[in-house]
Amino acid sequence: MRSPRHVVALAVLLGAVVLYIAAAERIGFLPLAILILAALFFVLKVPPGRAVLIAVIAALVIHFAFYKLLRVPLPRACSRTTRGDLMSAAILRAFAMVFEPMTLTAIVLAAFFGLFVGAVPGLTATMATALLVPVTFFMPPIPAIATMVTATAMAIFSGDVPGCLLRIPGTPASAAYTDEAYAMTRKGQAEMALGAGLVFSAVGGLFGTLVLILAAPALAEVALNFSSFEYFWLVLLGLTCAVFITSDRPLKGIVTLLLGLLVACVGLGNPAGFPRFTFGNAEMTGGIGMIPMMIGMFAISEVIRFVVDTSPPAEMVVEKVGNVLAGQWKLAKKYPKQILRGSVLGTAVGALPGAGADIAAWMSYAMSKKFSKEPEKFGTGHVEGIVESGSANNSALAGAWIPALVFGIPGDSITAIVIGVLYMKNMNPGPTLFTTNPQNIYAVFLLFIPPT
Repeated sequence: MRSPRHVVALAVLLGAVVLYIAAAERIGFLPLAILILAALFFVLKVPPGRAVLIAVIAALVIHFAFYKLLRVPLPRACSRTTRGDLMSAAILRAFAMVFEPMTLTAIVLAAFFGLFVGAVPGLTATMATALLVPVTFFMPPIPAIATMVTATAMAIFSGDVPGCLLRIPGTPASAAYTDEAYAMTRKGQAEMALGAGLVFSAVGGLFGTLVLILAAPALAEVALNFSSFEYFWLVLLGLTCAVFITSDRPLKGIVTLLLGLLVACVGLGNPAGFPRFTFGNAEMTGGIGMIPMMIGMFAISEVIRFVVDTSPPAEMVVEKVGNVLAGQWKLAKKYPKQILRGSVLGTAVGALPGAGADIAAWMSYAMSKKFSKEPEKFGTGHVEGIVESGSANNSALAGAWIPALVFGIPGDSITAIVIGVLYMKNMNPGPTLFTTNPQNIYAVFLLFIPPT
């Protein structure tokens, strides 16, 4: 078991890597290396004076070894008059573009639209984004992107509402912890479940946005290097999460996993394009969609449950929902590692093309149960899984924009639609987007903050 000090040191080290990627070319190697090493030694309980001294010596030794002996070029600080002034001007223009009345109006209207779509079971955040595409034809670029970002973020959160109150997830990203939230509602803790989904989704969204702003090009380059081998192991990791979630009954988890793989085999989705398990029905060639399958698993099962057992009367699970923000600060102090872990995992999974928030939520919930001190409470109405999964699904939204903006490769189905809107608005995704019109890309970054 790692001590809290080592956990904090590991978190500082990961943050230092992100900081180095983002700021090495602006600050230079030596000042940044001294700052990072001093912070790391300080976390490891080295006295401040000694920590600074060791950091300076270590940075000089590293600089001498790499730059003088091995002839490895190290980053140098850029001129303030060239990069700093241009960046400041671009950021100021981006702020002006985001806080225009038309952009703010678009954010408010898209927020209500996203809340409605996400709260209706069967309507997904992807559908909300697709329905807004015709509206963006008549809007300038920044308000058009604002409607997409806002509707997506609000739909992902509002998908928790029917899952918590009705045990029917509003979006696939909410399905990972629907049973947990509904169990809390049955125990009279609907406010805590909804509040955890709201607050920690916002925390995860802000974390993902921060990573998107600081390290988008570097993370996109890592994600682009994923080959078929890495994707195979990633998919295998996601599939094993089913066994982690049902660790008390692994046979049930394996059988359910195999049934899901059998359902996924239906259609033409194979290299040979040969129809599998279609039974001669042309409508089955497209496979079984995620939304019909999810509605069948959650909604129809509830109907069948009452048809089979009519003796217990239908109960009103919750009559009135109180203040959903009550007690959330205590949860934040109790589960800081879970919040950080879910946010980091969600951002990393979101940055992988084709992954998305639903995979991030399932993986995060499985990881939360695996490393929890109270795994036996999962499935009985334990808020820990909601805290971590809620942080993951919203941080994955911002992470999915990393490959979309830098390389034009969609991170999920939502960004696949957004890429079309970007091309339509002459904001062609790619490295040139960061250089030709930097105010546009900074405005896109800032658009993630108001809806979150």
